[in-house]
Amino acid sequence: MIVSAFGFAILLGLILIFRMPIAFAMGTVGIFGFGYLQGLTFDNLFDFRWTGALSLASNRIIDTSQEYGLAVIPLFILMGNLVTKANLSGDLYKASNAFLGHRKGGLAMATIVACGGFSAICGSSLATSATMAKVAMPPMKKYGYSDGLASASIAAGSTLGILIPPSVILLMYGLLTETSIRELFAAGFIPGILGIFMYLLAVRFVVWRNPDRGPSAERSSFAQRVLALKNVWGVLLLFVIVMGGIYLGVFTPSEAAGIGAGGAFLIALMRKSLTVSTLFHALLDTGRTSAMLFTVLIGALIFSDFITIAGLPADLLAFVQSFDLSPFGVICIIIAIYLVLGMVFESLSMILLTVPIFYPLVQSLGFDLVWFGIVVVVVTEISLITPPVGMNVFVLSAVLKDVKAGTIFKGITPFWCADMIRLALIVVFSSIALFLPELLYR
Repeated sequence: MIVSAFGFAILLGLILIFRMPIAFAMGTVGIFGFGYLQGLTFDNLFDFRWTGALSLASNRIIDTSQEYGLAVIPLFILMGNLVTKANLSGDLYKASNAFLGHRKGGLAMATIVACGGFSAICGSSLATSATMAKVAMPPMKKYGYSDGLASASIAAGSTLGILIPPSVILLMYGLLTETSIRELFAAGFIPGILGIFMYLLAVRFVVWRNPDRGPSAERSSFAQRVLALKNVWGVLLLFVIVMGGIYLGVFTPSEAAGIGAGGAFLIALMRKSLTVSTLFHALLDTGRTSAMLFTVLIGALIFSDFITIAGLPADLLAFVQSFDLSPFGVICIIIAIYLVLGMVFESLSMILLTVPIFYPLVQSLGFDLVWFGIVVVVVTEISLITPPVGMNVFVLSAVLKDVKAGTIFKGITPFWCADMIRLALIVVFSSIALFLPELLYR
């Protein structure tokens, strides 16, 4: 445990002190750590002992780049980019507003529903936060919504996309833990819908305490609601085909991602929002994002190999057992660690750093890795709106120049509490996450 703990300390130093990108930091520690385990020292830096460490790294790079299942990552990212280029965010908001806007706090509720739908397809919480701020904030300001409630509903609603499938974060977790992607997607659906419901309750609580913070808008007619739905039927159908096909086993996640990317391309063409320039930028952004994710994944896998060979999982299990804690107590400690890390790390970094360490321990204690993946992603959602980092909050503050980060953090409090309640429910009642996987695949 001493070697792996020392390696983890060096890793944190490289990231926090020297600002080294997490992918290169994890890869460097993994290679040098494995070399140390083979007897590598400063006196023999250039001898044969490098062979094993470099073979470890090269095999990981080759195996990862040739893994067919990883095609799902760039394809889902491309689907999200094409949907974003189709300017769908405004139509999703209009559709939600048509059904909810006439209620107290209805515009904030519509924002949450639209954020949940858009971020699920887009796949990026930060992109959703920046996009929906331009769409949803002006109407809420027009009707006199408080800055705290308006901005917080955007920041909180945007976090839902990393759980509602298709989710890149769930994909990364599945690849790190070798867990079924389709089971993870199935497991994320009910907790994701529960998140939307809890956020709607948070809005109701805010306007119940102070109705002036979320006034009602005009009621939409039946014809207006039908027209609003008409503008989003294509993407709703695409979501049903992609996720329904995965859930029912009609096609694999990789095939579903290809169908999703093709369908998003057709939707963008039908909406006449796709030009040669926008298509080029969508492909370019997809390439950049995919390259970044593949790089951090390879670095995380090299680091994971090192700590596994160093015996950290077995040592950590023995260390935990020495305290005579119940398995549930261990899970509570892990969640507490995640909540603390979420204050200083952004979501992807936190998952890549911790999952290789914790998942063998969780598996040894008899917990379902699919359930643990949902718990990890929900905690990660919370980290996106938790000070002092709260990446969604700072992205939103940069877009909304007249709204301070402190105002957003203050408005976030009811949504943060709703997230904590949801997390507790999922931890105590594992069937919330496991009902669909068990019904469909087990």
